[in-house]
Amino acid sequence: MGPWLDSLTVWLTVNPQWLAVAVFIVACVECLAIVGLIVPGIVLLFAITALAGSGALSLGETLLLGLLGGLFGDVLSYFLGRHFHQNIRRLPGLRHHPEWINGAENYFQRYGIASLLVGRFIGPLRPMLPMVAGMFDMPFPRFFAVSLLAGAGWSVAYLLPGWATGAAIRLPLPEGFWPQAGLVVGSIAVLVGLSINGSLRAHRQITALIAGLSLAILGGLFIGYPHLKAFDQGLMTLIQEHRSPLLDEVAVMLTQLGEFKNMFVISAALTILLLVTRQWRHMIFAGSTLLITALANTGTKHLFARMRPEVLTDPLTSYSMPSGHSSGSFALFLTLAILAGRGQPTRMRLTWLLLGCLPAASIALSRVYLGAHWPTDVLAGAVLAACVCAASLAVTQRQVPLSPMPAKAWWLVLPMLVALFGFFALWHLPHMMLRYAY
Repeated sequence: MGPWLDSLTVWLTVNPQWLAVAVFIVACVECLAIVGLIVPGIVLLFAITALAGSGALSLGETLLLGLLGGLFGDVLSYFLGRHFHQNIRRLPGLRHHPEWINGAENYFQRYGIASLLVGRFIGPLRPMLPMVAGMFDMPFPRFFAVSLLAGAGWSVAYLLPGWATGAAIRLPLPEGFWPQAGLVVGSIAVLVGLSINGSLRAHRQITALIAGLSLAILGGLFIGYPHLKAFDQGLMTLIQEHRSPLLDEVAVMLTQLGEFKNMFVISAALTILLLVTRQWRHMIFAGSTLLITALANTGTKHLFARMRPEVLTDPLTSYSMPSGHSSGSFALFLTLAILAGRGQPTRMRLTWLLLGCLPAASIALSRVYLGAHWPTDVLAGAVLAACVCAASLAVTQRQVPLSPMPAKAWWLVLPMLVALFGFFALWHLPHMMLRYAY
């Protein structure tokens, strides 16, 4: 794989006009039935998107090409399964590896539509589930809508790191940026790695360990942020370099979702619904996580009194560290992800957490994009929420594990969340566009 990948990247470097086609094709192959299990598409995607980030393609173009390529692979896989049905097991590859399709089939039968959303982020299942959905004659409009939603999150999670790496290498960043970035990324990688490993090994005190490690990283950020100026300024320069009117509108809409009053209303509504449906322990877990995170954020923000970046034409007067948008959104979506994963296998619970982090990270990053927070501000907010969420879960499950929520509770919670988020995203959009215009 090494020499072949090197040859491909060298050729694309000499012929950058083919990068858009390469991103589309590789994203399609990564999501294509059977082929996606054989070709190491993730490695190819990172290498190609890094080249795209070096100046050949904008972030919006890269994400859109990845979304369209993955969606095309999903549709091809779907119609492949719908055409052959059970006879597809006789095709080359599946005939000798029946476990490839058996696992996806069991997963789809157990979780239905949710399997397409969650399975998109699980390597062995990603290329097989669309084909299985076609085998079981899932209505195409429903399949396409779910695949479009899952593909949007997948393109951000899998293409953004490579593109950002290429863009960072291209720009003249402050001296000391890379060592500081390595320290920050390494700390988060240790937290995520230990969390995944402990969860897969069913460590009895994993939630308490996650809370303790998150608290240690949070303390390091609070103490060390004056020494991370190169990281903050370099990443801010990288992001501001790629602003565009279209991304401005998206960022404004995302940041509106994380406003304190909006998050307060959504959090209160979630807690009340859990109370009305008599989900007592779930209500205690969610309410304590959201309340303690808000109080801790407010207290530490005034304690450190860090000034905001001087990017906005109308700078905000409140302090910036930790970011309230980041802590509030991560607290809410991590809480929902934990509730969604109760009673499910470990890999499924971890995937729900990944899905929960995507909208929360989008809201948090919108603050850096708009120049309202430093990168370490949003990072501190996310780690604060993770610390409180893990500690609250550990206390709640001290004697008895938290049980799964019944379907009737979710049928109340999910429509309420969608309605409130949609309302808050659109209500103040004109005002926010004027406020954050550059």
